[in-house]
Amino acid sequence: MGKLKFAIYGGAACGGCDVAVVDTHEKLLDIAAAADILFWPVPMDFKYRDVEEMADKNIDVCLFSGAVRNSENEHIAQLLRAKSKVMVAFGACAQLGGIPGLANEKRRQDILDFVYHGSPSTASQKGVYPQEITSVPEGKLKLPKFYDAVMTLAQVVEVDYYLPGCPPESARILEVVQAIVTGNLPPKGAVVGALDKALCDSCPRKREEKRVKVFYRPHEILFDPERCFLEQGLICLGPATRGGCSDPPRCIRSNMPCRGCYGPPPDITDQGAKMLSAVGSIIDSQDPEEIEKIIDGIADPLGTFYRFGLPASALRKKRFS
Repeated sequence: MGKLKFAIYGGAACGGCDVAVVDTHEKLLDIAAAADILFWPVPMDFKYRDVEEMADKNIDVCLFSGAVRNSENEHIAQLLRAKSKVMVAFGACAQLGGIPGLANEKRRQDILDFVYHGSPSTASQKGVYPQEITSVPEGKLKLPKFYDAVMTLAQVVEVDYYLPGCPPESARILEVVQAIVTGNLPPKGAVVGALDKALCDSCPRKREEKRVKVFYRPHEILFDPERCFLEQGLICLGPATRGGCSDPPRCIRSNMPCRGCYGPPPDITDQGAKMLSAVGSIIDSQDPEEIEKIIDGIADPLGTFYRFGLPASALRKKRFS
């Protein structure tokens, strides 16, 4: 058997997933020894036509990071799906929508208005917006169509496996690559490089009794570095998030609450709804007015509970009348 053929690509993303691959350090040489990279635009000079000229299923595995925000993202996702035997949603943005998915709280036009006219750092002639096609003496310039909503990769093409994280842990990337090389993969549709249990199950912090009167942001209090975050009134998405990012979890080890980037465990259909339930169960009050005041202490509930997964959730996108 010859070397595997890999492709790595990012849609609507920050590039952190590409950095995570590079962060495998010297192990990147092991990946290179096991696989030829046929397409990876971030570190090397590849063109879309390189992929278009390939035979279908010429690529063994494609790691596709990033959400689908525009027509270019969708086109390349479909192209790589056709050329790849195995498609992996690589990272939180591809799997769940990620941080870009929070744009689903806004209208498309609202986003364009702010970016090109409302931002304090933007100086733009009133009424000027990017156009999909602009005619110039040399010909026509084309830009991707900006969609009304951010989509996950699986909402556009068939996905074989999901590797979660923002970004995926380098150690998990190596494990998954090794599983691909050896052919030791679970059934299609599985989430790889993660556990099926919630992160709380592997959290080393002490747990006593969760009865909360006030919610804080991490910078607002000096908290006990060994005690459960939620018991101290700090929102931690551990109850609604898969474990397996590292052992012990890196964020927890760094004294920061879990933000939920590994997505929900398999028994949870909506990560945000699960966290709302968890938060409701620890509020130490029976008085409606006091409860409302306590809840008001949670900054940006949508951005907190659906930070990485709004497009994949039951809500998916805000409805406008």
